Parts: sequence; structure tokens; C-alpha cells
Amino acid sequence: MNIASIFRLLATVLWIAAFGLLALSIVRAGQNRPIRRSGVLIMAAFVVALVVSLIGMGMIFVQPQERGVVVSALSPNGYREQALQPGLNWIIPGLENVVYYPVQKQNYTMSIAPQEGNIIGDDSITARTADGQQILVDASVIYHVDPNEVIKVHIDWQDRYSDELIRPVARAVIRDAVSQFGVEEVYSSQRDRLTEEITKFLILRLEENGLVLDQFLLRNITFSEEYAASVEQKQIAEQTAQQAVFVVEQRKQEAEQERQRAQGLADAAVIKAKGEAEARVIEAEAEANALNLIADALQDKPELLTYQYITKLTPSIQTMLLPSNSPFLFPLPEMQPATTSTTVAPPTTTIIPPVEEPAP
Repeated sequence: MNIASIFRLLATVLWIAAFGLLALSIVRAGQNRPIRRSGVLIMAAFVVALVVSLIGMGMIFVQPQERGVVVSALSPNGYREQALQPGLNWIIPGLENVVYYPVQKQNYTMSIAPQEGNIIGDDSITARTADGQQILVDASVIYHVDPNEVIKVHIDWQDRYSDELIRPVARAVIRDAVSQFGVEEVYSSQRDRLTEEITKFLILRLEENGLVLDQFLLRNITFSEEYAASVEQKQIAEQTAQQAVFVVEQRKQEAEQERQRAQGLADAAVIKAKGEAEARVIEAEAEANALNLIADALQDKPELLTYQYITKLTPSIQTMLLPSNSPFLFPLPEMQPATTSTTVAPPTTTIIPPVEEPAP
């Protein structure tokens, strides 16, 4: 409670007390028990109540979110040139009164939804695009009264600026801006630019009338039923085409995976074959080196070949049949170990060549 309200409350109490004292004085006088000096007391009570009332009426407390326009009978223009600022202010009771204007943010919404806008029912803005399509626009204008232009707003609009300024100006600016864009641009690529254009023109129009635009909201865009159906069909077709492209791309990826898999198998086969070939080369080189070593050994001692041949024979073989053109193999006595006590004749191996059959 501010001090002006306190004085008004006190003035009310004093008026009640003054009238109560007057009534009590009359009752006591009727009972032949008059109050001593009652006239003076009653007069003083009424004077004090009047003074306090005038003080309370002259005190004006302006809230932080308000500004006050003083309508004055003492001013040639009918109003004070400066608006009352927040806090305690004074006016002349009976000759001046105050009209309060809010300077906090206010919202004016125009919507197709019946309960969302400032006006009950469909209050959306009907507009036509550059290509002749009709659309419905839902929008909100967030604004506030310029604290430095309160006097101007009072002179030009009083408290009618919401319905008679914000609403018609916003609807006109939105229609003009929409007419510069195609229907597809409105709901897709150029929607942000459309919002910027509307905001720019609203700032200028409101500023001319003492208001400040805080934000413009393009809430929703609704198309006619025919165009909405065509857009839906177009979107379905685009989605179908995108799905087909996705399927083709998927098939390409699968084919690429198969190709890479086959390439991997082929590379593995080549590597395996190459490894096997290198292994064979190494093995052949090793065999060749071994044969060279054997050849070098046999060159000095050819009898090693006979010895290796004989030692590889099965011990149980006593007789062998050789072709007629093969040399005879006889035991090698010098390879037998010598004995001192008893001489044992080594086993004799007889090799009988096959008998050649007479030619027919």
C-alpha cells in the first residue's frame, strides 16, 4: 500500500468519525445531555477530514509499469506537457485528474483457433501470395507504449491503440508482405525473410504512433484445402522418389560390397598362389643346392653312390633281376669290417639279368 492510499483510507476514517460525532451530538441533545462544545468538535472533525481528503486526492502514486497523463483544467492545452513518472506525484484535486497508461509489454494475437486470439473466433489474416494462392496467417504482435511518447498516444489514441492501431496495421502489413512471395516460398525457403519484412515495416508504423515493437511472431500458415491437397500429393511423390533413390543407392552399396568381397577373394587367391610359387621356388632352390652338394661329394668319391644305393635296399633281398643293359653289382669287400678271430664270408648277392626273348 502506497502513501496516497494510506491518506485516502485515513480520510475515510476521519469522515466516518466526524459524522459519528455529529450523530452522537444530536442524540445527546435530544436527551437533554448535550456534549460540551460539541459544535467546535464537530467542525474540527469535518475540517480535518476535508484536509486529509484533499491531501489524499492530490497524492498520485504511479506504479513502475505505468505512466500518468495529467488532464488539467489549468493548462491551455488541457493536459500537462510531461507525463507523471513512477513514484509519488502531486495534482490539484478537482482541477486535474490522471489517466494511466501501461508501458509494459503487451500482446495482440490473431489466430484461426477460436480461443487463442484477442477476438473470440477465427481472427486469422487472409492474404494472397504473388502467384495468386490464398493463405491464412496466424500472428502475434508483442509491443509496448513508448514511455517518452505517452502524451502522443493519449492525444491520438487514448486506450484504443490496441484494437484501432495494432490490429489494422498488423493485418495490412502482413498482407502487403505476403503478396511479394510465392506460395512455396512462404512456407519453406523464404519464411524467415517474410518475417523480417513484416517486422521491419511494423517497427516503422508503430514508431510513428508512439509504440515500440518488441517482437513479431509468424505463428502459423494455413493453405486452402485444394492447395493443401496438392502439396500433400507432391510431398508423397517426393517421398516416393526419395525412397526409390534410397533403394537404388542401397543396391549400389550392396553391389559395391559384393565387388569388394570378390576383389578380396581374388587378391587372397593371388597372394596364396604367389606364396605357393615362392615356396616352390625356395624348395627347388634348396633341392638344387642339395643336389649340387651331393654332386660335389660324388665327384671325389663316386663309390658313395653305390654305397647309398646298396644301403637303401631291403636287407631281406638276396637276388635282383636287372635289365640286360644294366651293370652287375657285386659286393664291396673293402667296405666290410675286418675280423681277427674268424673269417666269415659275406653274404653273396647274385644278380641274374633277365633273359632276352628272341625277336619274332
